[in-house]
Amino acid sequence: MKNPLVFVPTYNESENVRTLCAQLLDLNTDLDILFMDDNSPDGTGKVLEELSSQHPNVKVVHRPGKLGVGSAHFDGIQWAYANGYQRLITMDCDFTHPPHYILDIIKVENADIVVGSRYLKEKSLRGWNLLRKTLTRTGHFLTKTLLGMDYDATGGFRMYRLDRLPRGLFSLVGSKGYSFFFESLYVIHFNKFLICEIPISLPPRTYGHSKMTLAEVKRSVKLLFSIFMNQLLYPERFLLAGGVDVAVNPALNDPQGWEEYWKAQKISTGGIVYDSIAAFYRKFIIKRTLNYFVRKYFTKGSRILHAGCGSGQVDTDISKHVSITGMDISVNALRYYGKLNQNCATLHGSIFSIPLPDRSVDGIYNLGVMEHFTEKEISEIFSEFKRVLKDDGRMIIFWPPEFGASVIFLKGVKWGLENIFGKKGVKIHPDEITRVQSKEHVARLFQKGGFMVTKYYFGPMDFFTYSVIIADKHSLSTAKEPLVALGPTV
Repeated sequence: MKNPLVFVPTYNESENVRTLCAQLLDLNTDLDILFMDDNSPDGTGKVLEELSSQHPNVKVVHRPGKLGVGSAHFDGIQWAYANGYQRLITMDCDFTHPPHYILDIIKVENADIVVGSRYLKEKSLRGWNLLRKTLTRTGHFLTKTLLGMDYDATGGFRMYRLDRLPRGLFSLVGSKGYSFFFESLYVIHFNKFLICEIPISLPPRTYGHSKMTLAEVKRSVKLLFSIFMNQLLYPERFLLAGGVDVAVNPALNDPQGWEEYWKAQKISTGGIVYDSIAAFYRKFIIKRTLNYFVRKYFTKGSRILHAGCGSGQVDTDISKHVSITGMDISVNALRYYGKLNQNCATLHGSIFSIPLPDRSVDGIYNLGVMEHFTEKEISEIFSEFKRVLKDDGRMIIFWPPEFGASVIFLKGVKWGLENIFGKKGVKIHPDEITRVQSKEHVARLFQKGGFMVTKYYFGPMDFFTYSVIIADKHSLSTAKEPLVALGPTV
C-alpha cells in the first residue's frame, strides 16, 4: 500500500510552506505530500519547487491562477486517484490544522472518511476572534439543521479513503469555493458512506490572513439553501448510480446547445427560487399529470419512446406501467436519465433521425420539446415519429400554449433577473419558437404530419401549464374518434 498522501492547496503562503513541510516530514510516519499552488504572486510556487527538489516525496502542481479552494481540493482528489493513492489527507497551510493530528487520523481504519471536528471538544476554538467563531458556528448550525449532518462539515481537515469512495462521487459536487467542503460531505453522507470524526483543537491563524470573503460567504449560504431545497424535491441528483452505459453517436449535430445546457445542470448557486419551483412542479404536478395520461392511453407493457427525455424526473413512476426508452441528443441528459431510471433503456439520438426501425414502438411522448422548433421542423419531426410508430400507435405531447402558466412564470423570472437584479442577456433555456396558439393551430400541425388529434386538454390538472395533445397515427378518413376536448381548453 502506498504512503498516505497529504494534500495542501496554497495561495500566497510563502511564509508558511517551509515550516509546514518540515513539520509534516518530522511526523513519525511515512507520508507523501502534494502542494498545489494557484500561481501565488508572493513566490510560494518558487519555494515549493525548492522543497520538492530537496525531498523526493514532496510533489508540486502549479495551476494558472486563483481558481478557488474548492476546485483545488477537487483537483487534488483527482490527482490522488490518478496516482493510485488509497488514503488522502487534506489540510490548510495556515496551521489552523495542526499537523500532529494526522497521526490520529490515519489510525482510524473503519471509516470511509475521517473528519477533524472542531465541535467535539469544549473551547476548541479558543483564541479565535468573534467574527470567525460566529461564522464557523453559524455554518455548523445550518448544515446540521438544513442538511441533517451533525458533523464538522465546513472544515477541510479530513482523510478520504479513496480505495472505498468511488471516484464518481466527486463529480456530483459543483462548488469551486469554500462550500465544496459541506457539499462534498453531504454527497458522501447522502450515499451512505461511513463518516467518522476525531476531536481537534484549532489555534488562531498563526500566519497570514483569512481568504474567505463576504462574497464567498453569500455564495455558500445560497448553495446551502439550494441543497436543502433539492434534497426535498429532487434528492436523486445527489445519488451515485452504477455506470450508465450510453452508446454515443459522435456524428449528431446539436445546434440548439442542449449538451451545454445539461452539462451545466449541477447544483446552482443562483436560481434557488426558480430551481425549487421547477422541481416542485415536475415532482408533484407534471409527473402526476403524465401518469394519468400514459395510464389512460397506453396499455400495460406498451413499448414507449420518450423523445427528448432530458433528465427523466417525470418517468420514475410510469416506467412501472410501460416499457420506456429515453432518447435525447444530449449525452449528459442521458446520464442523468439513466441514473434516475435504471430500469429504462437510453438512446442517444435526434428526434429528426431516430435510431429505431420502422413501426417499432407503440407510442411516443415528450414534454416541453416541440416549442423549441419552427413549424417546418415540427413537420419533419412528426414525419419521423410516424415512421417509428406502429400503425395503431399514438403520441402524447405536452406543449406549452402562448399564455400557459410556465410561459408567464418564466417571462416573469427573466424580467426580474434583468430589470431588478441587473443581469444581462438572461437565457433560462434554449429559445421557445412555436407555442400552441389554439386547438385549430394544433390540429393543423398534427394533420400536416400525418396524425389525427383525438384529445386535447388545457386545464387545472397541471395548473394550466401545458396543452396535452393525444394524436393517433391514422389518416383523417379512417380516424376512429373526432377531435374532441377533454376538460377546459384554450
